[in-house]
Amino acid sequence: MTPTPTLSFSWAVISDPGLRRTSNEDSQCTRPDVGLFVVADGMGGHVAGEVASRVAVEAIQSFIEETAGADKNRTWPFPFDPTISLEANRLKAAFRLANRKIAAAIADSQDLRGMATTASAFLSGIRTACVAHVGDSRVYVLRDNTLSQLTHDHSWVEEQVRAGTMSPTAARQHPWRNVVTRALSGGEDPEVDVTEITPQPGERYLLCSDGLFTVLTDPQIATVLRDRAASLQQICQRLVDAANAAGGPDNITALVLQVDAP
Repeated sequence: MTPTPTLSFSWAVISDPGLRRTSNEDSQCTRPDVGLFVVADGMGGHVAGEVASRVAVEAIQSFIEETAGADKNRTWPFPFDPTISLEANRLKAAFRLANRKIAAAIADSQDLRGMATTASAFLSGIRTACVAHVGDSRVYVLRDNTLSQLTHDHSWVEEQVRAGTMSPTAARQHPWRNVVTRALSGGEDPEVDVTEITPQPGERYLLCSDGLFTVLTDPQIATVLRDRAASLQQICQRLVDAANAAGGPDNITALVLQVDAP
């Protein structure tokens, strides 16, 4: 029997193609039974991007499900990192296996050459959790009514912002704002950023694709997430509606988690 994480969550998710795309290349996973939530944003054009994000999400989900209840003494597909938690090792390995699944899919079909996907994931353990990501899909936390970004975009404009050569405002308008510097693309094993956290009751986490945050500012996102009178489904819908009202230039996925009292 698969053990259920002690941390308890309410959740909702909405994915929308936006106003300028004919297809939706985003994929998501909600598996509260194993404590896993994922958002992925595919790249590579119609069909290929959809395939990349779906393959990645399915691979991550499968590995997390298979390793539920495992310990550090099991045989791992990658070297176990003793400096991070078991959950962080599971999630990092899941991302790398997803990258290899994408490589296999590309090898099987020439039509899929060049496809890739971003991915951001939240995995809860007994009392703690971890966030992992590759690319520019984001994870935010609303803690004490303050919104913080838990991930750093692997994108060209974000590198310029962090280097101090571009302002955040300029980055939002730059024509290269969608250029990612890291993705699950079937190449070498990717570097996966992992952040370990201790969720507290009342906190809200947002996993989203760039179709949301490239058109909405952090203060706009925070205002929607702070509404305790609205259901989580309503909050997701309001985020998607706001992104579409701002032009909806890309696919939009908003997945909101709320940490419930034990």
